Amino acid sequence: MDCFLGIDVGSVSAKIVALDPEKRMLFETYLRTHGNPIEALQEGFQQLEKDLPDLQVLAVGSTGSGRHLAAAMVGADTVKNEITAHAVAAREIHPNVQTVIDIGGQDSKIIFLKNGVSNGFNMNSVCAAGTGSFLDHQASRLNVPIEQFGELALRSQSPVRIAGRCGVFAESDLISKQQMGYSKEDLIAGLCLALARNYLTNVARGKEIRPVVLFQGGVAANVGLRAAFETLLHLPIIVPPYYRVMGAMGAALLARERWHKTKKPSTFRGIKAIASFQCAPRSFICNDCANSCEISELYICGEIVGRWGSRCGKWANLRLSSAGREDQREKLSLIRLGA
Repeated sequence: MDCFLGIDVGSVSAKIVALDPEKRMLFETYLRTHGNPIEALQEGFQQLEKDLPDLQVLAVGSTGSGRHLAAAMVGADTVKNEITAHAVAAREIHPNVQTVIDIGGQDSKIIFLKNGVSNGFNMNSVCAAGTGSFLDHQASRLNVPIEQFGELALRSQSPVRIAGRCGVFAESDLISKQQMGYSKEDLIAGLCLALARNYLTNVARGKEIRPVVLFQGGVAANVGLRAAFETLLHLPIIVPPYYRVMGAMGAALLARERWHKTKKPSTFRGIKAIASFQCAPRSFICNDCANSCEISELYICGEIVGRWGSRCGKWANLRLSSAGREDQREKLSLIRLGA
């Protein structure tokens, strides 16, 4: 069975999807990384091998903040930023989409499209209020399973007004209102409205939200936050069927597009190999200029397979000798010693 793979490695989760040549979803998985994206990806490929042992991978795409690590690890054919990947997936799901609200584990972004092409985006800068990690923390503090968070919000009859300018203020105000005896339903509904306002102010930054609006990312599972956006925007909010893995889906679609243009054989390492080999990330500082870039490397079974992080691209060449790398580390040691 031929397929195209897409991988999205974010701050708290790793997603893998497989699409057939007709863009139909064959496989999807969403895994928490728990600080170790390599293990999460290997677990995902073990699931893929178990569920679809006869897959023939034509091309692979990677995206997300950990896209370079994922690309080096699996041998990806195309590497794209998450804005492009999410926009491509949204357009595939709904060709008339004009606004994408995407909220993940630790970041949130908004993407604007015109005639199916991304023409602008914004991301959260400092405040993480409304992201998955923040909601997980508040659910734990209120002793409410995160899966029930949104359902409780919908039961509220009188949402509490909560300051949502940032995560610190929102949590402080939530604690204060909780001590006043408000019900969990009203507290959670008020928090969802506060976080939606925070998003529209700090991420959308006053720009017009035009329909069709898609809500994707792991937080889209929160029906309370979806209802809050609909209340504030007076627009229907569509949550696509694969909302958790839209970035990975976009990466797979981009890999498919590249394959159709080039027909080049994939550099994919193989599902069975990825699920079992040993990976070791390393890093060093390049002091050849004032940028002092931190260069990341990935070794598989002791052999370097990827290197990224330099602004000038010097260290992208894998043929640079290990002696040259050790020379860089020696220079750094001398600088630290004041030599």
